Amino acid sequence: MPGFELFGAEERKEVNDVLETGILMRYGFDAQRNGIWKAKELEQEITKTFGCEHAQVVSSGTAALTLAMAALGLGAGDEIIMPTFTFVASFEAVVSVGAIPVLVDIDETLTLNPKAVEEAITPRTKAVMPVHMCGSMAQLDELKAICDKHNLILLEDACQAIGATYKGKAVGTIGAAGTFSFDFVKIMTCAEGGAVLTSSHELYQKVDQFSDHGHDHLGKDRGADLHPYLGYNFRISELHAAVGLAQIRKLNTFVEIQKKNNRIIYDALKDVPGITFRVIPDPAGDTGSFLSFFLPTEDMARTAAAELAAAGIGGNFYWFDNNWHYLRKWQHLQNGAFMNRLPEEQRKQVMHYANMAYPASDAIMSRCISSSVSLLWTEEQAKERGEKIAGILRNVIEKSVVNI
Repeated sequence: MPGFELFGAEERKEVNDVLETGILMRYGFDAQRNGIWKAKELEQEITKTFGCEHAQVVSSGTAALTLAMAALGLGAGDEIIMPTFTFVASFEAVVSVGAIPVLVDIDETLTLNPKAVEEAITPRTKAVMPVHMCGSMAQLDELKAICDKHNLILLEDACQAIGATYKGKAVGTIGAAGTFSFDFVKIMTCAEGGAVLTSSHELYQKVDQFSDHGHDHLGKDRGADLHPYLGYNFRISELHAAVGLAQIRKLNTFVEIQKKNNRIIYDALKDVPGITFRVIPDPAGDTGSFLSFFLPTEDMARTAAAELAAAGIGGNFYWFDNNWHYLRKWQHLQNGAFMNRLPEEQRKQVMHYANMAYPASDAIMSRCISSSVSLLWTEEQAKERGEKIAGILRNVIEKSVVNI
């Protein structure tokens, strides 16, 4: 799955370009860098690869989400609808700008249930944030229609779905803005990094400025830049951007390999009685980074996950018990364990949604296992893995049926 699996000479060459100049910062020092601008070059590659007008590369996917929300004018008291299944960064970013993460149920796409989104809208709702989990996409037509109907912002968290498409368009380019994460285990990596994608020049300017202490980046002397806004330091380094530049040029290869290996595993599992698969709104646009499937019951899923681990078959995620990706285990959020003191009204609202019951999501996630797909497998290794997983699933289901 992650791009680091195919780290090689291309990445070393781009990094060495930077090391030769000694200029590791993305801004300034024009004469000394000898024309080497890796962050700018990566941004150009992103716009070309994904078909957006503008991209700003930053220090992380979390930074990208925070920047996008700030630039979109989302802040104090605004409600942002998001799914119960996501990485913790999604709600962290919402809380960081003073807004309220309104958690709603998912469906078998493992992303936002459009019906649950519509039911959650209040006069304070300002945005809907689908999270394209595990390499696939949300139901973007339905979500976009809801946003248009209620005059809401569609902000895509595409951090786990770099390279996915929906009806021919790259995810992350369909809403008002989209975000990518380039951390070490993403489909392509900078080691650490992220990006905001948009086709709005005004929004891009705000993201560009906010990510660098409010610098307007319009003059030749960085020290004389004007500052139309207060900002923060969410800059990426040239070294990290250099890694990403090599990786983005391999992205199509990564996705092709993932899709091939994903299909091999799917073919091994498709005839296992009782197994069903994640609903993918546009199967042609799936990256293939995970194959997600459902067992008939929670007990079967738990047993299968344990037996896969005991057999030494790694990379199978039982999200229902995962500390980082599903609401059920976010005790720090549910207990209000914030390091900084939140305004009391925000705190109350955050705690309200964090401690609601989400039985529809539980019913889905408790039966789900996501099996990650490696870029390094040979066809034989993928087939062997698929056969082993299928054998364990058959055995678990057969035993459970007998015991019933």
